[in-house]
Amino acid sequence: MTVSAENLSIRYIIGDFRNIGLKDYVLKKIKRQYVHKELWAVDDISFSLEKGDFMGIVGSNGAGKSTLLKVIAGIMQPTKGRLSVNGEIAALLELGAGFDSEMTVKENTFLRGALMGYKRNFMHEIYPSIIDFAELEDFQDRPFGQLSSGMRSRLAFSIACLVLPNILIIDEVLSVGDGAFKHKSEVKMREVIEVGSTTIFVSHSLGQVKQLCNKVLWLENGRQVAYGATDDVIAGYEQFLKDKQLG
Repeated sequence: MTVSAENLSIRYIIGDFRNIGLKDYVLKKIKRQYVHKELWAVDDISFSLEKGDFMGIVGSNGAGKSTLLKVIAGIMQPTKGRLSVNGEIAALLELGAGFDSEMTVKENTFLRGALMGYKRNFMHEIYPSIIDFAELEDFQDRPFGQLSSGMRSRLAFSIACLVLPNILIIDEVLSVGDGAFKHKSEVKMREVIEVGSTTIFVSHSLGQVKQLCNKVLWLENGRQVAYGATDDVIAGYEQFLKDKQLG
């Protein structure tokens, strides 16, 4: 098993600490007047992925998709349940995350590679392919902070896909960029599938999910609605969206 989750749950504690300040917070705690609420961003999620599986995660805004990805990537710890991840992870969760805005494109590429655990010699070999795929040959010495959002996305995607990690996690990255790059990205994702990388993919594009994924996890309000084969889950999700529009 490459990635598996069993009854996974993530809880946020929401209180008024930021609004009342430290002194009032302490006083309210002493007087037992401090009020906080629990929000289960992800509640009782279970799935399992083998090598080469490509799982799409769908659901409305606020369904818990991005939170779940952060837990799988190791950025957050689950409150309850069990998560097993076997393999090297590359995660594209937030545009520009993990890059230094003052460093050049080239320096950032090597930095990201180092953070992912790759040796410098390997990065020297793969670097020309990364820059070529990202279409940034003329921007290698430009500070990362001067790049457009599309350029940043292309660089992050190129690094993650061309080094081919065991587990690739993508949050809406393929939605950024022009049509030509989106098509090229989808072709690259199919290559990722062919070499056996396990991929977890969040997208609002059901067309992309249908084309790329063999499994789908559907979340709503933090809860798991369905998990299984793409055609089955997407059929139910599309009907849900139609009913939502009508109702």
